[in-house]
Amino acid sequence: MDRDSEEISGKSLRNIIGLGFVSFFTDVSTEMCFSVLPVFVLWELGATRAIFGLIEGLAEATSYVFRMLSGVVSDKLGKRKPLVFVGYAFSSVVKPLLSVARTWVDALIIRSGDRVGKGIRASPRDALLSEVAPERHIGKAFGLHRTLDQLGAIVGPALAFLLMPLIGMRGIFSVSFIPGLVALIILIFFVEEKKGRRQEARKTGNVMGVLRKEFLLLLLVITIFSVGAFNFSFILLRAGDLGITEAFIPIIYAIINITHTGVGIPAGALSDKIGKERVMLMGYATFFLTSLLCMTLVGEPSYALLIAAVYGIYLGIVETVQRALIPEYSSIDARATAYGIYYFVVGLSFLAANTIVGALWEYIGAQVAFTYSLIMSAAGIISMVSFLYVRDGVRKV
Repeated sequence: MDRDSEEISGKSLRNIIGLGFVSFFTDVSTEMCFSVLPVFVLWELGATRAIFGLIEGLAEATSYVFRMLSGVVSDKLGKRKPLVFVGYAFSSVVKPLLSVARTWVDALIIRSGDRVGKGIRASPRDALLSEVAPERHIGKAFGLHRTLDQLGAIVGPALAFLLMPLIGMRGIFSVSFIPGLVALIILIFFVEEKKGRRQEARKTGNVMGVLRKEFLLLLLVITIFSVGAFNFSFILLRAGDLGITEAFIPIIYAIINITHTGVGIPAGALSDKIGKERVMLMGYATFFLTSLLCMTLVGEPSYALLIAAVYGIYLGIVETVQRALIPEYSSIDARATAYGIYYFVVGLSFLAANTIVGALWEYIGAQVAFTYSLIMSAAGIISMVSFLYVRDGVRKV
């Protein structure tokens, strides 16, 4: 049967679900910690919002540097699973160290260490996933994986909410090791690497081979949008400003992840039908709406629920479809490298976005910070429309 006409079934489905459950248990571990991390860093460790934005930006930028390196190494070795295992194992060991953090510098080091683990595993994992999925159903495959991944991001904050009165924030960080260990067991025994892919190392680097015109233009569009796209932590901080108490912050985070999970499969399936770039436009427009709501809704705690829900829809669309889009602009022998370059560009943009938004919020005000994100998301929408116009015009020639 031609791979392009296959449905997601058999070994492909088992690998996708296996990787999904690895991500599920890892996210239970991670989101137990991160659902309370903003409160822990600001209120217990005494950091400012500007410092917190810097912590988030540096940690994620570190992750994206390692995503590029691991992508190149994975293509050179012709192997995916060993690097995926190393990445998951490293994160599982590092996160519980937050339980002994005493300063925001400790939190920065530990947060960055966790993101190193994510950086090592992300590009090889996405390449592995794209290789086992039928080409015409890649969007659906990434949507299915994303849904399982995000179910963990729902369970994690819920566990944090339940455990907070019993063991406190530091206890939550320690307990996070258990689901991380379960994820490693599943990866070892239930995920198989695709056999028959090229094993010999390239004599020249893969980086220049994937930097083709359309890929570069796509990266430019993603960069323009991403330098204004703040992460979930600022939604949690906004919820606090709107009157949500410390004990209920994990619930706001759970709402983000519930809507994120709900749109993963539909967004992926829709992208297979109408084009991934067009569905990305929908995601960019949803972030524009999020920024607008953050600017205009004030004085009522219930507004935090709406903002969190809309932000989760944005994440579910963009984080599913952008990853599914990369195979359309890269060859299979340089797939992990393409993911690595993509993640590196997004990481630098993420550092800029969170540092700028955090500084604007701290020193000028929330309205200015969200206005900046509103403007950049509008620029991203215009850039994507322009990219589609230019790309389609060139392909017709």
